Amino acid sequence: MKKKHDEGKSPLGSSFDEFLKEEGLLEESTLAATKRVLGMQIEREMKRQGLTKTQMARRMHTSRTSLDRLLDPENESVTLQTLNKAARSLGRRIAVALV
Repeated sequence: MKKKHDEGKSPLGSSFDEFLKEEGLLEESTLAATKRVLGMQIEREMKRQGLTKTQMARRMHTSRTSLDRLLDPENESVTLQTLNKAARSLGRRIAVALV
């Protein structure tokens, strides 16, 4: 006997976001993805401006190692202060909003 699907639900199952939420991983995944995107945007802007990592670290008044941590997609322990410092060093700003 065939099961009727709940109205409004896809016959293929829940969305990936719903799956992550059910597994208790949505918030962690969203934060990690946001940090990765910001890191990629910083790197892209550095390339656009022709900056090396050493030059960028100097602009930020930090070490090259600290900049490497910021750009490392696996390192999730970056602070808003560090992201802001990087953005300002590139003549940009970060925007944070509650949604």
